[in-house]
Order: sequence, then structure tokens, then C-alpha cells
Amino acid sequence: MKLLYILPVLLLACVASAASSLRRYDSIFSFGDSFADTGNDIIVFAENSLVTPAAQPPYGMTFFGRPTGRNSNGRLIIDFIAEKLELPFVPPFLTHNGSFRRGANFAVAGATALDASFFRDIPGVGQFVLNSSSSVQLRWFDSLKPSLCSPACASFAVFGMNITQLRSLVPDVVKTVSAAIEVVIKQGAKTVVVPGIPPLGCTPPNLFFFPSADPAAYENSTGCLKDLNEIAVHHNSLLQESLNHVRRNHPNARVVYADFFTPVIEMVQSPEKFGLTQDVLRCCCGGGGKYNFNISAGCGMPGATVCEDPSAYLFWDGHLTEEAYRYIAKGWLNSIDNSEY
Repeated sequence: MKLLYILPVLLLACVASAASSLRRYDSIFSFGDSFADTGNDIIVFAENSLVTPAAQPPYGMTFFGRPTGRNSNGRLIIDFIAEKLELPFVPPFLTHNGSFRRGANFAVAGATALDASFFRDIPGVGQFVLNSSSSVQLRWFDSLKPSLCSPACASFAVFGMNITQLRSLVPDVVKTVSAAIEVVIKQGAKTVVVPGIPPLGCTPPNLFFFPSADPAAYENSTGCLKDLNEIAVHHNSLLQESLNHVRRNHPNARVVYADFFTPVIEMVQSPEKFGLTQDVLRCCCGGGGKYNFNISAGCGMPGATVCEDPSAYLFWDGHLTEEAYRYIAKGWLNSIDNSEY
């Protein structure tokens, strides 16, 4: 059985091959955080006496017509991948009562690559990190394997750290991702797709939480924070070096790098090319302010408003819109299709 594992910044999926030549794969197993979560957040947040905004309107308004736990107005990258592969949407592991033979989604909004214990002593951060890291999600996957025929996320947490601390954390994050790749290859994966991380300095939450009075802190061409984008570039560079090492160790497996940074920065730099509003760093759904991101009036909360046309926006609530995910998914699928051993 040939397996495909997709290991993005906040997502890991494994896909097993089908016998039919019309469809290459017959199941997807997804790991990650809010970029991939299709509903596990509803359970995990409730267990921690928290409420996820993604469980209430206007989330899901564009495609599903109701909230599903997805942190967007509609489908995520994993949904577009499933559709292209002619597979059903990947059901969330913690809320689905049916069969997982066609796949399962272990991703949880807020999950991190490193274990929650790593963040415990960081002031103002530790209490907000949920016990749903990559190692936890891999244990959930292990619990399912006996029922199947026939693993990790890399959330880049920035709160509570300065730029120097963040940069020093990058090697540990990349090491965690690489270790997960080794695990899934040893479990039989023949193709592993590993996207990098998006431009951190362009996201409305980071722009909101880390403002600078110095104009030189922002990129002239994008309005994004230079230091955070540089950290994303540094992470992606180290990750690609690590993937080369994995390829040498496993010449019989395909290890594909999927670019998350470039498609997002393209949309930021040239919004008109993609039919996006010129105020491209502004959220469609939020509580006002320069970026329409307000932690006291987040999307779905009293005081927040939602734009008339989410497809004209890059950012939904700080996460991406369905239209942005659609464009990114096309690039990832192209990378998978064109990859070679």
C-alpha cells in the first residue's frame, strides 16, 4: 500500500493509494492546527472550558452555510485536496462517530509542534497552550491504526517571545517536523509532502499584537513586519535543508516541499491580480481597527462585522479565506503531481 503524508506548517495528512487508475488515493489522515482543523476544536476547547468562535456564525457561511469548527468562511486546504482526489471531506477524529477507513483529521486549532510543557513557563502563554501537540495527535492516530486496513504539526507560536528567542526556536521546530517525517516513512509512507510556513509578518493577529512605531520595521512593498517574515524565510530554508537530509536517508520515498510562503506573499503584493481588495491585510470578519482584528471583538463575537464578499479578501479572521486556501491548494497539488523519486 502506497502512502502519501502531507506535513504542512499546521497540517499533516497521509493518503493511501487506491487500485483505481481514476483516483490515486483512498484515504487521508490530517494532523495540525487551525489551518487544518475541521471540527476537533469544538471538543478540545469545551474540555478546557473554552468556546471556539469557529463553532458559531458567521464561520462556514460561504460553503457549508453553517459553522463546522473550521477557522474560515468555508473550505480549508485539506478540503480542496480531498475534493481534487475525489475523496470525502476528512472527518474530525473527536466528533465523528462513523468509520475512519476513508481518513481522519486529528488537527486542533491552537495545537503546536512542541509539547505543551515547553510553553508552560512562558508568562502569559503557558495557560493558553492546549494539550493537543503533534505527539498527542500521533497517539490518537496510533489508537486508530488497529481498525484501519493498512503525523505531526509545526505550529509556530510567537506570543511571549522576542525576535531573538523566536529565531532560536526555529531549529527545534524543524527538528520536530523532521522527526515526524521519519516516523511516517517508517510506517510505510512513500510520498511525504512538507509545506513551509506562511509569511508570519503579514498576518493580522501578528500585525495587531506586535505593532512598531518605527516605519523601518515594515516592508515597503507589503506593509508586513520584516522581522517576522525573515523568521518564516529562515524556518523554510532550514526545513528544506532538513528535507534534503531525509531524502538521502530514504531514497525510496518521495519527500516534497510545498510552498506556503510564496502564494500568500504573492496575494499580499499583488491583490488586484487575484481579485482581492487593495486593503489586503485587513480581515473580512472582525471588530474594527486598522486590520479589522480586535481581540475583544473577534469574528463571531458581539461588535464584530463581516464583509459582504469574503472571496475579495485574503484574510477571514486572521486565518485565510476559502478563496485563498483554494489558490494555495492548487499549488500544493501541483507539487504532488510533479514530484519524482
